[in-house]
Amino acid sequence: MRLRSWQFIVFSLLAFTAMLFTVAPLGAQDRSATPIPNTVWVGADGKYEAQPDTVLLQFNISAQEDKQQDANQKAGRAADQVRQLLRSNGLDPKDAQVGQFSVQPVYDYKNPKRKLVGYRVDTNISIKLKDFSKVGPITQGLSDMEDVTGNQSLSYLLDDMEAAKIKAVEDALARARAEADAVARSSGRTLGELSYASVDTYEPSPVRPMAFAQARVAGAMAAPAPPTAEFGAQKITVTAHVNALYMLK
Repeated sequence: MRLRSWQFIVFSLLAFTAMLFTVAPLGAQDRSATPIPNTVWVGADGKYEAQPDTVLLQFNISAQEDKQQDANQKAGRAADQVRQLLRSNGLDPKDAQVGQFSVQPVYDYKNPKRKLVGYRVDTNISIKLKDFSKVGPITQGLSDMEDVTGNQSLSYLLDDMEAAKIKAVEDALARARAEADAVARSSGRTLGELSYASVDTYEPSPVRPMAFAQARVAGAMAAPAPPTAEFGAQKITVTAHVNALYMLK
Protein backbone atom coordinates (compact mmCIF):
# COMPACT_ATOMS: atom_id res chain seq x y z
CA MET A 1 0.00 0.00 0.00
CA ARG A 2 1.40 3.38 -0.98
CA LEU A 3 1.23 6.07 1.70
CA ARG A 4 0.37 9.62 0.94
CA SER A 5 2.86 12.30 2.02
CA TRP A 6 0.79 13.42 5.07
CA GLN A 7 0.23 9.78 6.11
CA PHE A 8 3.98 9.15 5.95
CA ILE A 9 4.67 12.16 8.16
CA VAL A 10 2.12 11.04 10.76
CA PHE A 11 3.53 7.50 10.72
CA SER A 12 7.09 8.85 11.20
CA LEU A 13 6.03 11.00 14.16
CA LEU A 14 4.27 8.07 15.81
CA ALA A 15 7.35 5.87 15.33
CA PHE A 16 9.64 8.55 16.81
CA THR A 17 7.27 9.03 19.80
CA ALA A 18 7.22 5.28 20.41
CA MET A 19 11.02 5.24 20.37
CA LEU A 20 11.13 8.02 22.99
CA PHE A 21 8.80 6.09 25.31
CA THR A 22 10.97 3.02 24.82
CA VAL A 23 14.22 4.66 25.93
CA ALA A 24 12.71 6.95 28.58
CA PRO A 25 12.89 4.40 31.45
CA LEU A 26 16.65 4.14 30.92
CA GLY A 27 16.99 7.82 31.62
CA ALA A 28 14.39 7.97 34.39
CA GLN A 29 16.95 7.94 37.16
CA ASP A 30 15.40 10.82 39.09
CA ARG A 31 13.73 9.87 42.37
CA SER A 32 10.72 11.91 41.36
CA ALA A 33 10.27 9.87 38.16
CA THR A 34 8.41 6.60 37.81
CA PRO A 35 10.38 3.85 39.63
CA ILE A 36 11.98 1.15 37.51
CA PRO A 37 10.96 -2.35 38.69
CA ASN A 38 13.62 -4.60 40.23
CA THR A 39 16.04 -1.74 40.88
CA VAL A 40 17.17 0.28 43.88
CA TRP A 41 18.13 3.94 43.63
CA VAL A 42 20.54 5.37 46.23
CA GLY A 43 22.47 8.54 46.82
CA ALA A 44 25.53 8.83 49.04
CA ASP A 45 28.25 11.30 50.00
CA GLY A 46 31.94 10.48 50.21
CA LYS A 47 35.07 12.35 51.17
CA TYR A 48 38.83 12.17 51.13
CA GLU A 49 41.08 14.02 53.55
CA ALA A 50 44.69 14.76 52.72
CA GLN A 51 47.53 16.74 54.17
CA PRO A 52 48.35 19.79 52.01
CA ASP A 53 51.56 19.37 50.03
CA THR A 54 51.98 22.90 48.67
CA VAL A 55 52.08 26.40 50.12
CA LEU A 56 51.10 29.31 47.91
CA LEU A 57 52.84 32.48 49.14
CA GLN A 58 51.52 35.74 47.72
CA PHE A 59 52.75 39.26 48.34
CA ASN A 60 53.07 42.57 46.55
CA ILE A 61 55.79 45.11 45.88
CA SER A 62 54.60 48.67 46.12
CA ALA A 63 56.69 51.83 45.74
CA GLN A 64 55.69 55.48 45.53
CA GLU A 65 57.87 58.47 44.69
CA ASP A 66 57.45 61.96 43.32
CA LYS A 67 58.78 60.91 39.92
CA GLN A 68 57.83 57.85 37.94
CA GLN A 69 61.45 56.96 37.26
CA ASP A 70 62.25 57.04 40.99
CA ALA A 71 59.23 54.82 41.76
CA ASN A 72 60.34 52.32 39.11
CA GLN A 73 63.86 52.25 40.51
CA LYS A 74 62.61 51.74 44.07
CA ALA A 75 60.37 48.87 42.97
CA GLY A 76 63.29 47.42 41.00
CA ARG A 77 65.50 47.44 44.08
CA ALA A 78 62.78 45.68 46.04
CA ALA A 79 62.49 43.04 43.31
CA ASP A 80 66.26 42.48 43.49
CA GLN A 81 65.95 41.95 47.25
CA VAL A 82 63.16 39.41 46.70
CA ARG A 83 65.24 37.51 44.14
CA GLN A 84 68.20 37.43 46.54
CA LEU A 85 65.95 36.25 49.38
CA LEU A 86 64.67 33.37 47.26
CA ARG A 87 68.18 32.37 46.20
CA SER A 88 69.42 32.41 49.80
CA ASN A 89 66.67 29.93 50.64
CA GLY A 90 67.54 27.59 47.78
CA LEU A 91 64.78 28.73 45.43
CA ASP A 92 65.01 29.78 41.82
CA PRO A 93 63.52 33.26 41.25
CA LYS A 94 62.07 31.91 38.00
CA ASP A 95 59.68 29.83 40.11
CA ALA A 96 58.01 33.06 41.26
CA GLN A 97 55.30 34.47 39.03
CA VAL A 98 54.23 38.07 38.47
CA GLY A 99 50.46 38.29 38.32
CA GLN A 100 50.02 42.03 37.81
CA PHE A 101 52.14 45.11 37.22
CA SER A 102 50.84 48.67 37.17
CA VAL A 103 52.13 52.25 37.24
CA GLN A 104 49.58 54.84 38.31
CA PRO A 105 49.69 58.58 39.00
CA VAL A 106 48.79 59.62 42.54
CA TYR A 107 46.67 62.73 43.01
CA ASP A 108 45.83 64.90 45.97
CA TYR A 109 42.03 64.96 45.79
CA LYS A 110 41.83 67.48 48.63
CA ASN A 111 43.06 70.03 46.13
CA PRO A 112 40.20 71.26 43.89
CA LYS A 113 42.50 71.06 40.87
CA ARG A 114 43.45 67.42 41.67
CA LYS A 115 47.16 68.06 42.11
CA LEU A 116 49.60 65.35 40.96
CA VAL A 117 51.74 64.33 43.95
CA GLY A 118 53.62 61.28 42.65
CA TYR A 119 53.58 57.90 40.99
CA ARG A 120 52.90 54.47 42.44
CA VAL A 121 54.26 51.17 41.14
CA ASP A 122 52.50 47.96 42.19
CA THR A 123 53.21 44.36 41.31
CA ASN A 124 51.81 41.09 42.69
CA ILE A 125 54.11 38.10 43.08
CA SER A 126 53.31 34.51 43.99
CA ILE A 127 55.42 31.41 44.52
CA LYS A 128 54.58 27.81 45.40
CA LEU A 129 56.65 26.08 48.05
CA LYS A 130 56.93 22.35 48.58
CA ASP A 131 59.26 22.65 51.56
CA PHE A 132 57.19 24.10 54.39
CA SER A 133 60.33 24.86 56.43
CA LYS A 134 61.14 27.68 54.01
CA VAL A 135 57.91 29.54 54.72
CA GLY A 136 59.10 31.15 57.95
CA PRO A 137 62.45 32.50 56.67
CA ILE A 138 60.92 33.85 53.47
CA THR A 139 57.97 35.59 55.12
CA GLN A 140 60.29 37.07 57.73
CA GLY A 141 62.70 38.24 55.04
CA LEU A 142 59.87 39.92 53.17
CA SER A 143 58.72 41.67 56.33
CA ASP A 144 62.22 43.02 56.93
CA MET A 145 62.40 44.79 53.59
CA GLU A 146 62.24 48.56 53.58
CA ASP A 147 58.61 49.64 53.20
CA VAL A 148 58.12 48.08 49.80
CA THR A 149 56.53 44.66 50.35
CA GLY A 150 53.31 43.86 52.11
CA ASN A 151 49.95 42.09 52.05
CA GLN A 152 51.54 38.70 52.49
CA SER A 153 49.18 35.73 52.51
CA LEU A 154 49.60 31.97 52.70
CA SER A 155 47.33 29.32 51.24
CA TYR A 156 47.72 25.57 51.73
CA LEU A 157 46.98 23.58 48.60
CA LEU A 158 46.83 20.00 47.39
CA ASP A 159 48.83 19.69 44.20
CA ASP A 160 47.19 16.55 42.79
CA MET A 161 43.56 17.51 43.32
CA GLU A 162 42.27 15.17 40.61
CA ALA A 163 43.61 12.10 42.44
CA ALA A 164 41.88 13.30 45.62
CA LYS A 165 38.59 13.70 43.74
CA ILE A 166 38.82 10.12 42.48
CA LYS A 167 39.32 8.83 46.03
CA ALA A 168 36.32 10.84 47.22
CA VAL A 169 34.21 9.35 44.43
CA GLU A 170 35.38 5.84 45.34
CA ASP A 171 34.34 6.45 48.94
CA ALA A 172 30.92 7.77 47.89
CA LEU A 173 30.32 4.84 45.56
CA ALA A 174 31.31 2.34 48.27
CA ARG A 175 28.80 3.96 50.64
CA ALA A 176 26.10 3.91 47.96
CA ARG A 177 26.67 0.22 47.26
CA ALA A 178 26.59 -0.60 50.98
CA GLU A 179 23.24 1.16 51.34
CA ALA A 180 21.84 -0.55 48.26
CA ASP A 181 23.07 -3.92 49.51
CA ALA A 182 21.33 -3.33 52.85
CA VAL A 183 18.07 -2.65 51.02
CA ALA A 184 18.48 -5.81 48.93
CA ARG A 185 19.24 -8.06 51.91
CA SER A 186 16.39 -6.60 53.97
CA SER A 187 13.95 -7.43 51.17
CA GLY A 188 15.30 -10.93 50.59
CA ARG A 189 16.90 -10.01 47.30
CA THR A 190 20.46 -9.97 45.98
CA LEU A 191 22.14 -6.81 44.77
CA GLY A 192 23.00 -6.93 41.08
CA GLU A 193 25.22 -4.86 38.85
CA LEU A 194 25.40 -1.09 38.69
CA SER A 195 23.09 0.17 35.95
CA TYR A 196 23.58 3.93 36.18
CA ALA A 197 25.54 6.49 38.19
CA SER A 198 25.99 10.25 38.30
CA VAL A 199 28.87 11.92 40.12
CA ASP A 200 29.46 15.41 41.50
CA THR A 201 32.74 16.41 43.16
CA TYR A 202 33.37 19.48 45.27
CA GLU A 203 36.81 21.03 45.43
CA PRO A 204 37.42 23.03 48.61
CA SER A 205 38.66 26.60 48.68
CA PRO A 206 42.34 27.03 49.54
CA VAL A 207 43.06 26.88 53.25
CA ARG A 208 44.23 30.33 54.30
CA PRO A 209 45.76 30.13 57.77
CA MET A 210 47.01 33.69 57.92
CA ALA A 211 47.24 36.95 56.10
CA PHE A 212 49.46 39.67 57.47
CA ALA A 213 50.33 43.17 56.39
CA GLN A 214 53.56 45.02 56.89
CA ALA A 215 54.10 46.07 60.49
CA ARG A 216 57.16 47.80 61.90
CA VAL A 217 57.85 48.97 65.43
CA ALA A 218 60.70 51.42 65.92
CA GLY A 219 63.40 50.00 68.14
CA ALA A 220 61.84 46.52 68.28
CA MET A 221 64.44 43.87 69.05
CA ALA A 222 62.70 40.94 67.39
CA ALA A 223 59.35 40.28 65.74
CA PRO A 224 57.05 37.97 67.70
CA ALA A 225 56.18 34.59 66.28
CA PRO A 226 53.04 34.56 64.12
CA PRO A 227 49.87 33.09 65.69
CA THR A 228 50.20 30.02 63.47
CA ALA A 229 53.69 29.06 64.70
CA GLU A 230 54.15 25.38 65.66
CA PHE A 231 50.64 24.44 64.54
CA GLY A 232 50.08 21.91 61.76
CA ALA A 233 48.34 22.76 58.51
CA GLN A 234 44.64 22.06 58.30
CA LYS A 235 43.74 19.01 56.22
CA ILE A 236 42.15 19.50 52.83
CA THR A 237 38.83 17.68 52.44
CA VAL A 238 37.44 16.83 49.00
CA THR A 239 33.83 15.66 48.88
CA ALA A 240 31.75 13.86 46.28
CA HIS A 241 28.11 12.90 45.83
CA VAL A 242 27.04 9.82 43.89
CA ASN A 243 23.59 8.82 42.66
CA ALA A 244 23.51 5.15 41.67
CA LEU A 245 20.95 2.72 40.26
CA TYR A 246 21.50 -0.97 40.99
CA MET A 247 19.66 -3.98 39.62
CA LEU A 248 17.99 -6.39 42.04
CA LYS A 249 18.13 -10.16 41.53
